[in-house]
Amino acid sequence: MSKGLIWATAEKIAKNRPLVLSLYRQILRCLNSPDLPLTHAARLAKKAEVRTIFLFGSEERSVHNIADLIDAAKHSLSILKQGRLP
Repeated sequence: MSKGLIWATAEKIAKNRPLVLSLYRQILRCLNSPDLPLTHAARLAKKAEVRTIFLFGSEERSVHNIADLIDAAKHSLSILKQGRLP
């Protein structure tokens, strides 16, 4: 028996969508914080990096990979709220 990916159903994807969008918006808002030691160009570069990660994550259909994206986003958000860069 081989181990494979468990694919998400449309219902599971729809259930996770509001959480993922909320995390995405919160991370972008935190990157605007004056507490972070970033120049304007570095701030824009970080935002582009976040957009890219979530863009590729939005095409993901594996339950495990979606859960990993959510966990990583929550962890990054907690670090950003402390005024540090992940």
